[in-house]
Amino acid sequence: MSDKVSDASASVFGGKKTGEVGYVGGFLGGVVADEPHAALVARDVLSAGGTAADAAVALGLALTVTLPSRAGLGGGGACLVFTRGEGAEAVSFLPKAPAHAPTGPDPRPAAIPMLARGLFALHAKYGTFTFASLLSPAETMAREGVAASRAFARDLAVVAGPLAVDPAARSVFFPGGKPVAEGITLRQPGMAATFSQMRQAGVGDLYQGTLAHLLVDGSRDAGASLTIEDLRAALPTFGPPVILPAGEDEVAFLPPPADGGLATAATFAALQRDPAALAAAGTHGLAVAAQFRKSGGEAAALLASASLPEATLPPLAASTTFLTLDRKGNAVACALTMNNLFGTGRVVAGTGILLAASPTAQPAPLLSAAIAYSKRGEAFRAAVGGSGQAAAPLAAALALTQALADTGRPAHPLPTPAPDPGRANVIQCDGHLPGDEASCGWATDPRGAGIALGAVN
Repeated sequence: MSDKVSDASASVFGGKKTGEVGYVGGFLGGVVADEPHAALVARDVLSAGGTAADAAVALGLALTVTLPSRAGLGGGGACLVFTRGEGAEAVSFLPKAPAHAPTGPDPRPAAIPMLARGLFALHAKYGTFTFASLLSPAETMAREGVAASRAFARDLAVVAGPLAVDPAARSVFFPGGKPVAEGITLRQPGMAATFSQMRQAGVGDLYQGTLAHLLVDGSRDAGASLTIEDLRAALPTFGPPVILPAGEDEVAFLPPPADGGLATAATFAALQRDPAALAAAGTHGLAVAAQFRKSGGEAAALLASASLPEATLPPLAASTTFLTLDRKGNAVACALTMNNLFGTGRVVAGTGILLAASPTAQPAPLLSAAIAYSKRGEAFRAAVGGSGQAAAPLAAALALTQALADTGRPAHPLPTPAPDPGRANVIQCDGHLPGDEASCGWATDPRGAGIALGAVN
């Protein structure tokens, strides 16, 4: 792990200090996300000399402010990290169920918040900037406000009625009694205060300090049953991804328990055999995920299964994905969730934290992401993320198949969008990175409301 770069670094390039936007000139890499404001935060981190991991951490934290419907401190997710020369690793921080179910007149089973710990773990192993500096943009947006994006406004419109029942949520998302519309300033003072405390006291404060006690006490009023013991015991895990060969490259997929990665791998393998059989490939991927949820098992054995019964997965929760690539060819692909749009629909008073739904109350989404790279791990090839409930694995697998296609022309992201409701994000470098910067391209699904930034100063 490299030393963290302090805010007062004296290293100067092009008249700028490390950590200042504009420090890096020329090619920066790429950023793709489902929400534009958060993506711009990540681009600034790359411009300031940060790594793909730094950019991913800042982006994930920013999403808790700009897209709290799908990403929040109360939720969690999983990420893949590709490091040149070392290959890929996965970090899992899925929202977990507390030890006890809630009781009371309006029980709202909530998950143990995992996102802050997950992103902190990612940063501790792969980041270079200070965590506090990566947290600051989210804190500033929460305090000063940010114009609500189309992505957020669309989600709010879906659940406005139930969400408005909660007084704490109503005060944030319904100023003046009306839901925040696209372009209207969204302010979250409670979140700003929580971020400020985390920045000063550390992420651990949310799990065993002052913030932890505020969260536990306030969660009872929100119908949840969190305890200090739940928070202390909830830890992210690192592990090997699911790996499949792909011509001269290999692909890393999110591993179980993020079983959307398993479904994506199965779908991708089916598309490798028959690229035109989209429906059959998607059905097979869901069957693999359903089998894992039913009986568990090793990923390799499940992927080798020639025939499985058709999936009977229940309606699944929403998720969001984002990708970051730095100029050196390191990459991160993440999928985050609240286990339901806006989680339980309850905000913990005094913290601004929207609680995610417990996996005991709402089936977990199929978190789908993958990164392709040269077989010896020397160069980046492509990264994808897929969302859209049960269609997420097919969206990611199709985008990956297209990104790895040998077309003999420069980058060609998303020539064929996935079937609805699937949505994909993609970054690809046909000639690999480092090496051929001109071959790199990036795209988000045109039917969504995200943004793809080819980061060049």
